[in-house]
Amino acid sequence: MVLWCPDWPVTAAEIVDGVPATAPVAVLHANRVIACSTAARADGVHPGLRRREAQSRCPGLTVVDHDPSRDARAFEPVVTAVEQIVAGVEVLRAGACMVAARGPARYFGGEDRAAEQIVEHVAQSCEVECQVGVADGSFAAGLAARVGRIVDPGASATFLAGLPLRVLGRPDLADLLRRLGLRTLGDFAALPARDVLARFGPDAALAHRLATGRDEQPFTPRRPPPDLAVTADYDDPLDRVDVAAFAARALAEQLHERLAGHGLACTRLGIDAVTAHGQELHRVWRHDGVLTAAAIADRLRWQLDGWLTGGTARRPGAGDAALPPAPTAGIIRLRLIPDGVLAQTALQPGLWGGTGEERARAHRALSRVQGLLGPESVLTAVPGGGRSPVDQVRFVPWGDERVPARPGEPPWPGRLPPPAPAIVLPAPLPAEVYDATGAPVTVDARLTLSAVPARLAVDSAAPVDVTGWAGPWPIDERWWAPAEARRRARFQVALADGSALLIARADGRWVVEAIYD
Repeated sequence: MVLWCPDWPVTAAEIVDGVPATAPVAVLHANRVIACSTAARADGVHPGLRRREAQSRCPGLTVVDHDPSRDARAFEPVVTAVEQIVAGVEVLRAGACMVAARGPARYFGGEDRAAEQIVEHVAQSCEVECQVGVADGSFAAGLAARVGRIVDPGASATFLAGLPLRVLGRPDLADLLRRLGLRTLGDFAALPARDVLARFGPDAALAHRLATGRDEQPFTPRRPPPDLAVTADYDDPLDRVDVAAFAARALAEQLHERLAGHGLACTRLGIDAVTAHGQELHRVWRHDGVLTAAAIADRLRWQLDGWLTGGTARRPGAGDAALPPAPTAGIIRLRLIPDGVLAQTALQPGLWGGTGEERARAHRALSRVQGLLGPESVLTAVPGGGRSPVDQVRFVPWGDERVPARPGEPPWPGRLPPPAPAIVLPAPLPAEVYDATGAPVTVDARLTLSAVPARLAVDSAAPVDVTGWAGPWPIDERWWAPAEARRRARFQVALADGSALLIARADGRWVVEAIYD
């Protein structure tokens, strides 16, 4: 049983963008009409026309660009309305969905009665016109929906036999078959399947299967996602950590039992809280493995501890801006939302067992610090691509996805050779480079040194002899944006005191960017 909404791209434009579907409207993709309203068809507009020709036939035509996301977004309420009548809906595309006909037919007393109930409910709930077709397969049912017909069981091939070849949606194949003298799906279905595959290829063999009334793939109904979130309301506001911890454990066990009933495990937990004054608090916790009931309770307790007492935790030297917002009153509602779930069978321990207890304790400790001071209080470095050591590292909050800011695969011309420096200075230190006579060393526009570096002075320290150097590695980045352009030459130097530095010449001065082991 297929439900089909005529001219759905036009209807979606009316629902989302307010374009009146009763006026002449055409939806265009790649400068061709893919859907049009009834008023536009009355003026000779039809799918396949070019934009200029469509506007010449209908001067008052309203043109709308094709937007698949808009069509799918507008169709979701229709699918939800169908699910309120029957179970197991599969979306074919925006504007068409399919259900197994046997269940609704038995419940409503026949396929025709079930179709009427679905059409009426969608019209009342969504104010959308639709048609329903029933046949042995999805392809035949979709074509039957366009004429609002219920095909008798076993008669799908007969129903399809008189239809033209263009309904297959393969213009090249249809044109080839017409030149061979075939005009209808019945003519095409009469050909031996083996000969069709040998002569025209696998796609034509699939079209031949559809022409005979058989499906290209089995029906897989959509199951409505279960509501996994758990909520608890409290008459007495939670304003003490010990009371909140007791409530957290009971709520965590309730969530874990609900997930286990669906064979799921939680990897990302959302915590919502509402205070007696209506203030809403929200925090998301991420975990590398499966969150057990105890782990969920720990994170909820840590978060409540951070909300209720976090306003008193102050880092030395930090101002009020470093403190997380404190609740204005006691908490009267808690809600746990499993933002990330997966089947429990999808997680398995490593080859040599699970994670060590030391790592688990460290993870709990760092997560608790985040609960008290906020997620940005604990950061971890993520290596990535770039030309300088500063660009190759990105800091992300503990527990977040470790995604590099830049891909490391490109060659990155001008990138420093290994090994990488051990310490990258957050702010470069000023330096001076001298030759053997004590004169400052400079770099010209051709990246040529004025003399061999002999001594290096960092900041206000005394100069140290240079025992070796390599370079330059030039960088000329974002030259097309003068405000963001960077041009510098980098050198590696080894000093007599045993240290090795990465220095750079930019804007007429020397700086130290990093320190090697």
